[in-house]
Amino acid sequence: MEAPAIGGVRVRKGDGQTVRLRRGASLTDLAEKIGVEPASLVQVLFHLGEMVTATQSVADETLEVLGAELDYNIEVVSPEDEDRELLESFDLEFGEDIGDEDDLEARPPVVTVMGHVDHGKTKLLDALRHTNLVAKEAGGITQAIGAYQVATEVDGQDRSITFIDTPGHEAFTAMRARGAKSTDIAVLVVAADDGVMPQTIEALNHAKAADVPVVVAVNKIDKDAADPTRVRGQLSEFGLVPEEYGGDTQFVDVSAITRQGLDELLEAIVLTADAALDLRANPDMPAQGVAIEAHLDKGRGPVATVLVHRGTLRIGDSIVAGSAHGRVRALINDQGETVDEALPSMPVQVLGLTSVPGAGDNVLVVEDDRMARQIADKREARMRAAQQAKTSRRKTLDQLFEQLEKGETQELLLILKGDGAGSVEALEDALSKIEVGDEVSLRVIDRGVGAITETNVSLAAASKAVIIGFNVRPTPHATQMADRENVDIRFYSVIYQAIDEIEAALKGMLKPIFAEEVRGQAEIREIFRSSKFGNIAGCMVTSGSIRRNASARLLRDGVVIATTSIASLRREKDDATEVREGFECGMTLANYNDIRIGDVVETFEMVEKERS
Repeated sequence: MEAPAIGGVRVRKGDGQTVRLRRGASLTDLAEKIGVEPASLVQVLFHLGEMVTATQSVADETLEVLGAELDYNIEVVSPEDEDRELLESFDLEFGEDIGDEDDLEARPPVVTVMGHVDHGKTKLLDALRHTNLVAKEAGGITQAIGAYQVATEVDGQDRSITFIDTPGHEAFTAMRARGAKSTDIAVLVVAADDGVMPQTIEALNHAKAADVPVVVAVNKIDKDAADPTRVRGQLSEFGLVPEEYGGDTQFVDVSAITRQGLDELLEAIVLTADAALDLRANPDMPAQGVAIEAHLDKGRGPVATVLVHRGTLRIGDSIVAGSAHGRVRALINDQGETVDEALPSMPVQVLGLTSVPGAGDNVLVVEDDRMARQIADKREARMRAAQQAKTSRRKTLDQLFEQLEKGETQELLLILKGDGAGSVEALEDALSKIEVGDEVSLRVIDRGVGAITETNVSLAAASKAVIIGFNVRPTPHATQMADRENVDIRFYSVIYQAIDEIEAALKGMLKPIFAEEVRGQAEIREIFRSSKFGNIAGCMVTSGSIRRNASARLLRDGVVIATTSIASLRREKDDATEVREGFECGMTLANYNDIRIGDVVETFEMVEKERS
């Protein structure tokens, strides 16, 4: 059955048939699935007002519009399904323990510390670990995810707890959400003097979405303004009812400064884990886990902080982490010590990867290096196609005609480099949410982890882009090249400084808005003829002021007769630069002599207006 001709193109209809496509699929991929020529799909889209080539990665919504037109149900495979299908093609499974019940052993709970910015999350972890991390962080805010193991004793038994510290600033929503997905229990830190804040609720929503139990740590109770009861009341409104009020959420009053309540907090975490969760894993299978954070170290190369979910990760294992792969050269625990293996729920830094994985990428041990490379290459190709579809600057015909009429819209191109994969992702996500209208747009053309290199500078020079360095610096050669090519490189260590400056830059690219402001009016009372100057208007200034050389219009019975300027202005016999309301003056209009008694001369000025 054929579809009605669209602009003379006939394509067979699908009768509601479902077609599954990967993210970033091209029209060629769709054509193969439905058995038509790619060129015909290009023509159909063209007549729908969209210009796309046959091999170009196409956005999901464009595929869906095309599918609806041809009566096909286009189903774009989710990233999770896409990855699962890829692993199944290698006879691998992610997220399942291999073996019987007898193979499972108890593992420590993984706890995510969440909450509003500056409510004391990292200070609390410092107190638990007896270290000082806050002093190392720019602006005193956490901008990467750290993972640490803490030992405690509950009911005479030694227990370990793995803590994940997530950033509190709003730009790191994606990283906080990822922390919740990697965790068994969420500890919600709320300052007793501040109470519940916007990001407290946001963190709570992430924990609810991940379906994990929540323990509330009411911090800063040593402060004079502390009111733990108010915090309990506020959180009760959001469904976290304290045990003492008849609910099932444990609230613990703590102080990171005086160390009050720390033991009670650790005990509450262990008891919650024992009561609500069955935390067991098979330590004897090939390791699986998640890359919590990753960065490029100058001396050690790509370094990934990996949290092992199941199995045991050992030195010498062939691993794949997202689109990165390699062989484990070294494992370093949270105390900086080298270890031979990492058991379930243990966070370690992994050395030996060929590139920097993304924060949140799954990590798994495979048979050999060859399989690891194949999986990584296929993942990278799929991610690249999805990214191209997401960032492609495709234009509809209407947009093209509009831009031809009024001139091309301005675009700020950025290259992002950061110290960690999570930071780069969070920065890109925050920048994409900046709104300054349709006249100006922002596009990230490249992103990466590590120092700013000559390759970044050459790309910036070719595309007239600005390089943003987040906690990284350029190499010496890159600095020289940037100076030579006049490439703008900006450095930041706190994320909201970067967001504010980029927003200001975007607003600076907007064309100024000018509005006309009337400065004065004068009525012509007499006309004097001059062989030298032409017609001279004898006027009375009725409002505002009249200035020499000001833009002016001549009004006759309220109708604009001419638009000109004040050529000369005299008061009595002297030249004047300005004549105010209530005074008489003589004036001539530039290149215009047809004036009459009763005409009104109105002067005006074009003034730049601030954008709201």
